[in-house]
Amino acid sequence: IKAEVMTLNRLISRRHVLRTGAAFTAISTLSPARVAMAGPTEDPFLLRAAAGQAALRPAPYGPTDVWSYNGSLPGPEIRVRQGDRIRVLARNGLNEGTTVHWHGIRTPNAMDGVPFLTQDPIPVGGEFLYEFDALDAGTFWYHPHQRSSEQVGRGLYGPLIVEEANPIRVDRDLTWMLDDWRMTGDGQIATDFGTRHDAMHGGRIGNSVTTNGQIPDRIAVRSGERIRLRLVNAANARIFGLDFGGLAPVVVALDGQPVSPHVPDDDIVVVGPAMRVDLVIDMTGKPGESLTITDVFYRDLEYRLVDLAYGPDRLRDAVPDWSMELPPNPLAEPDMQAATRHQIIFNGGMMGQMMMGGGMGSMMEQMREGNMWFINGKAATGHMMDPLLVLPQGTSHVLQMDNRTAWHHPMHLHGHSFRVITRNGQPTRHREWQDTVLMAPEERVEIAFVADNPGDWMFHCHILEHQAAGMMGIIRVDPGTTKT
Repeated sequence: IKAEVMTLNRLISRRHVLRTGAAFTAISTLSPARVAMAGPTEDPFLLRAAAGQAALRPAPYGPTDVWSYNGSLPGPEIRVRQGDRIRVLARNGLNEGTTVHWHGIRTPNAMDGVPFLTQDPIPVGGEFLYEFDALDAGTFWYHPHQRSSEQVGRGLYGPLIVEEANPIRVDRDLTWMLDDWRMTGDGQIATDFGTRHDAMHGGRIGNSVTTNGQIPDRIAVRSGERIRLRLVNAANARIFGLDFGGLAPVVVALDGQPVSPHVPDDDIVVVGPAMRVDLVIDMTGKPGESLTITDVFYRDLEYRLVDLAYGPDRLRDAVPDWSMELPPNPLAEPDMQAATRHQIIFNGGMMGQMMMGGGMGSMMEQMREGNMWFINGKAATGHMMDPLLVLPQGTSHVLQMDNRTAWHHPMHLHGHSFRVITRNGQPTRHREWQDTVLMAPEERVEIAFVADNPGDWMFHCHILEHQAAGMMGIIRVDPGTTKT
């Protein structure tokens, strides 16, 4: 039995995830807040972080204390068109500092929202104006990077959708933000954030799973309709592996970037923490039928996520022949012949390999100081640190990443998208563009990208407890250096 499954068996009650009492009959939709700024004179969209309450559990249970944006969980869905100027005024209504990071979308470094690296934390009662162009169309999201394991874990996140100028044709475009919560018996969020056990194992895994801040029972669909479903994993650590039953979802984008439309491996849609998957799904069931979407990622811990319930009427009799090909985004293609290769080794955690050349003694000393995860033998001990790599702007690079641990790691690079080119030495089928790549235990993955966005960029595991316990580094893209 894999280590993560054994740990999950201690943390999670399958029955509790399956049912937490009477369930909603339908899921509420997100209320999009369109932010399309034509010029700098228009007022920015106000995004306020504050404590509040949310109905995480269905009636008759009472509300749960959360932290959220604009009083909703998830925060407002910000929708713009590709090329729009995004202007968001973040206001801090918390009792501690915060920031907003725009995950996966390429921003100038000063807009990246990393405290003490790209900006000072927004103080209590303070404001910060985030302003950047939506260069890429796709599915992105926003969340804090200040004490993110707790701030995100209490509910501070929301979707950012950048629409294509000519989107693919569908009947409905839906966003599902998936999350899990470690709930106490009285329906509140457990306050045991940042435990050593979570940090050294698979991160903070919850015992209740929500979609758009609710535990839905049934979602209404129509026979014959085509849906674009944007999945966003906002959980601190949980990996989702969704089985859509008799449906045949087609993956059309990963982490916001178009990919050749394809059926996922083993018909399971895997979404690691911080990752996004865009699906096109044709509802081929008959009126009055229902089917179950099941999360099957963790062996022996499968559970029903939600049922899709077909209404009494039929939208159309046959699957439409509309194209599923999304237009590419303007990403620079890495020059594989000229690319510089860098070895990146991940160590640490429970039950992992400690050896990395002669660095074992150094890592053991760092572990005695409270650090638990290492990139090339070093654990991040704060936001200000020497860069792991210094890359001349405009040059191509391949990161040869080796996961020498017993745990999954969704590795995220800020400010860039990269091509995933090999897994365990084998070329990938789709050479997919991503910004967060999920690495399995003992897996080797190569990614390639052009270092074209200047600044100091975080490179870290998006299991937020792993990041906080050392699995983070800085990659500097230096405009002042040239390749020799």
